[in-house]
Amino acid sequence: MATVTDAPLKQPSSKPSPRFRLTWPWILIIIAAGLALVSLVRLITDANDITSVGQVSAALRLAVPIGLAGLGGLWSERAGVVNIGLEGMMILGTWFGAWAGYQWGPWTGVLFGVIGGILGGLLHALATVTFGVNHIVSGVAINILALGATKYLSKFTFQEEGGSAKQSPPIERIDTITVPGLSDWMKDLNGKHWFFISDVAGFLGGVVTGISLLTVLAILIIPATWFVLWRTPFGLRLRSCGENPHAAESLGVNVYKYKYIAVIVSGGLAGLGGYFLADAAGLYQEGQTGNRGYIGLATMIFGNWMPGGTALGALLFGYTDSLNVRSGGENVHALLLLLVILMALAVVWQLYKSKAIPATVTAVIAGMLLWWYLATEEVPSQFVAMAPYVTTIVVLALFSKRLRMPKADGLPYRKGEG
Repeated sequence: MATVTDAPLKQPSSKPSPRFRLTWPWILIIIAAGLALVSLVRLITDANDITSVGQVSAALRLAVPIGLAGLGGLWSERAGVVNIGLEGMMILGTWFGAWAGYQWGPWTGVLFGVIGGILGGLLHALATVTFGVNHIVSGVAINILALGATKYLSKFTFQEEGGSAKQSPPIERIDTITVPGLSDWMKDLNGKHWFFISDVAGFLGGVVTGISLLTVLAILIIPATWFVLWRTPFGLRLRSCGENPHAAESLGVNVYKYKYIAVIVSGGLAGLGGYFLADAAGLYQEGQTGNRGYIGLATMIFGNWMPGGTALGALLFGYTDSLNVRSGGENVHALLLLLVILMALAVVWQLYKSKAIPATVTAVIAGMLLWWYLATEEVPSQFVAMAPYVTTIVVLALFSKRLRMPKADGLPYRKGEG
């Protein structure tokens, strides 16, 4: 007689809900919505300068050195080397670029600025990759060394050539370009202060008016970095050194070589960002980098170690920095209302997700900011100067839990120890 065996019960398959992907259409929709919100705030507050051609142009100019430093950090950390020394590499790029630019012209200055940053990157790679020095200690040491070395070099170079120990003689600046016709048209549209249209014209006008050729080069580096690191075998090997260097070694990858290349490229990009500052000012000044190397590192983290995100972070920090440059008290006061609206939307989202406590805290902060906006007419200049650094802290605090760094970033590596 045939027996009936007990068949195992089939469990219902529980497929994970599809994860939202940030595609280009969604990115464009988010940008358009954000710009519409900014336009609404501009109309309410009558702060027309927040999206003016001059404001956008200043923001782009201030974002370039921060973005180049951030891309430099991305190259290094994708290979597993933390680069706190970006500030020092920018200082070296600023000094060497200004020295060569004064002697032989601006494009020679670009070359020597990159070389100055490479020297700092090579020193950092030697200390961390070859000798196994702690990455943070090495980076801080490079920052201190670069500051002291440039002070020493300035005393018997710039001081004897018509400058001073803290400032170089004037250097020739790189040419700027303006798209004829389109630039004037965007300025006219922006001056009409229409809703949304004038704001779009302001952003486009800032991109096509008085833009440095060095800015164009910096913009081209962003897609080039993405292509090299994510679409080439070289980039795959380099990124594998930052994720699992021992697995990469087992597949025949020369991990030391790729780490050296990454840190040297990192230093070169930071040096290029440093020279951009000297070119924008038309001379070298002591303390010219203004901690932009550290802010560049923050943009890289904000951008989740991706080129596009790093560029967006640089634009954010460049914009807040430009508020300090262009009589930003009234502009920052207007942006308080924008922050209140954004936090109100965050409260609605948190309540939708049944997060009562975070929603309550956010609502309280939003109420305090609204009171500040209604009770004052202008933000104190001290707060305006703090805006870039406050933005850095807030952004890192809000996004730190949503980020994913390379798994082997900052970890020591020795060949054959895997």
